[in-house]
Amino acid sequence: MISLDLDGDIVHNIAFTGGCNGNLKTTSLLLEGWSVGQIEKKLAGITCGRRSTSCSDQLARAVRAAYEASLDPNYVPLLEEDD
Repeated sequence: MISLDLDGDIVHNIAFTGGCNGNLKTTSLLLEGWSVGQIEKKLAGITCGRRSTSCSDQLARAVRAAYEASLDPNYVPLLEEDD
C-alpha cells in the first residue's frame, strides 16, 4: 500500500507498506516535493525481476490516480493485474 499527500500536483509524505523497507524510505525522501509529472517521468515502467511492474512503477501510478481523483471525485483508476 502507498499513502501520500498532494498539494496541487506536488507530492508529499510518501509512505509504503511492504516492499524493500530501506529502498522505499530512500525513494520517499528523494521524491519529497516532486510533481506528479516528474515522478511519472522518472519511475513509470520500471520493472522488478520478472514482474511487469515495481514499487516505483506503482508509485507513479498511485500519484497519477491520486491527482486525478483530486480533480474529479468520480475518477476511478483502471487497475491492471500484476504478473
